[in-house]
Amino acid sequence: MSGDEAERDDLTQKVEVKHMDQPRKRQADCLVLIHTEGPDLGKRFDLKGNNIGIGRDPESDIFLDEETVSRKHARIEKGSGQTVVIDLGSTNGTYINDERVMPFTSTPLKEGDRLKFGRTIFKYLAGNVIETLYYEEIHKMAIMDGLTGLFNKRYFMENLDKEISRARRHQRPLSMIIFDIDHFKLVNDTHGHLAGDHVLKSLSELIKSRVRREELVARYGGEELVVLMPETDVDGATQLADQVRQRVESHEFAFSSQKIAITVSGGVAGADEANYEVMPFIQIADERLYEAKNAGRNQVVGRD
Repeated sequence: MSGDEAERDDLTQKVEVKHMDQPRKRQADCLVLIHTEGPDLGKRFDLKGNNIGIGRDPESDIFLDEETVSRKHARIEKGSGQTVVIDLGSTNGTYINDERVMPFTSTPLKEGDRLKFGRTIFKYLAGNVIETLYYEEIHKMAIMDGLTGLFNKRYFMENLDKEISRARRHQRPLSMIIFDIDHFKLVNDTHGHLAGDHVLKSLSELIKSRVRREELVARYGGEELVVLMPETDVDGATQLADQVRQRVESHEFAFSSQKIAITVSGGVAGADEANYEVMPFIQIADERLYEAKNAGRNQVVGRD
């Protein structure tokens, strides 16, 4: 289990205990931290008072110790039955649901909005059932990746066990694709980590748009994304992987008016090749991914 997964387990257990011990009551609107480089994943910030400052200034009401956040980055204001966010002319901007807000302009917040300051992402919760919404969000965080909106590695591994057992029992096809963004470090070094985050999210959406409902897409780690495909053999999965590769190559990725050329490499494996064992199944897909990388990138390797 990774550090992030252990942290989520610990967080979920603490929240469940707290939920049992305390009666439900009316709570202030709040922000829930759903993606961060720091240790506070899942932390809730109740929006008490009429003005809540957000930034890298230690005096901020919500202090974000992150280089992509400005000292006085944004402010949340409450009044007249409405909650708004105002960007204070920050260097990297404030985003609501991936749309950059105009500086020094009041932008209303709605239940479920995702607010991004630098690389840190919050979810805004409001209404009469804050406690229920909060616990629902914690549950989502146990299985979802906050940046990409894909399932996380923990959820993927749990479902992989189930799908392999089913495929073995019924002798049905099951395939896996591991995608990796080519030269992703160069993207971050050249365009910045915010651009890298944008590429990851855009790529995730592109892949999700190409798979069926019963197929699972997850963020396996870093810039690696994985697709688990029940009832699909290696040849079919390889064909889909190459279609995705071609679509990524022709897609125009852009961040802050900068065009970013992106390609991916992919490795494809079938559960039957691994005798329906979890780790060999992953290892075969991973080895083929690195074959694609070593052969020059921007290609897919499946069964020989």
